[in-house]
Amino acid sequence: MLFHLSIAAHDPQHVAEVVAEFWGGEALAFPPVSENGWIVLADDDRCTALEVYPIDIVLREADGDADAYGEASGLVGFTATHAAIGTALTQAQVMAIAVREGWPAKYRKRGGMFGVIEIWIEGRQMIEVLTPDMQSEYRATMSAANWRAMLNAAGAAAALS
Repeated sequence: MLFHLSIAAHDPQHVAEVVAEFWGGEALAFPPVSENGWIVLADDDRCTALEVYPIDIVLREADGDADAYGEASGLVGFTATHAAIGTALTQAQVMAIAVREGWPAKYRKRGGMFGVIEIWIEGRQMIEVLTPDMQSEYRATMSAANWRAMLNAAGAAAALS
């Protein structure tokens, strides 16, 4: 089970506030790792959270019995890190927020199995937002058994090529 995830943004507070809007949650300052760190709390039964750090912050291992810490790296590029998050909003509402923010967004059907709204936060960080209907599709298709069957079918198709 995923409890929290962190991403980086040029404007961490603003990104946290928009994600809080998708979740119906709250964005609060999160200074343990960096001065401009923010956390979004979904206010759900799992206490789901998303930490948003300044674009160039990386986590470093601390020596001894100390917590990991944030360090400015100077790196600001694209990343493979992304998250799929649920929302109670409709697809039209999610798209309207993306348009308002100037963030590229489009509906995609992942592997023919479940839909997502692919949003590019600040034009560089992907997040997949799933409406209630999309969440139902996700839950109905994303199991180990279904994934195994898809891999087996793909292997059989590759063997025939």
